[in-house]
Amino acid sequence: MPSDPSAALADIGEHIHLARDWCAEHSFASFKEDRKTFYAVTRCLAVISEAVRRLPPSMLQRHPELPWRAIRDAGNVYRHQYDDVLEKDVWDTVRYHLGPLERFVEAESGLSR
Repeated sequence: MPSDPSAALADIGEHIHLARDWCAEHSFASFKEDRKTFYAVTRCLAVISEAVRRLPPSMLQRHPELPWRAIRDAGNVYRHQYDDVLEKDVWDTVRYHLGPLERFVEAESGLSR
């Protein structure tokens, strides 16, 4: 594991931004029908999950309010159980659950410099 988590934080922040941008162009109904956007946003969530795995435990422990295990485990579903990934779950994750993770990135990016 690298001693400087800046790259992982940048990956998380960038992929939150991409996922939100791509979803902003859609209603849920159009998102569900747009396979390319669904796959792209799912990939963003997989990258976020993998980047979280590269963060040092001490950083994660400073933010016990975040569901670190669920974030890491979601990546396994995106990669290995992709046929179980539902459009509604991806949509809800992007629309309602990335805010706390984004605030974490903002807070820690200032600390890791």
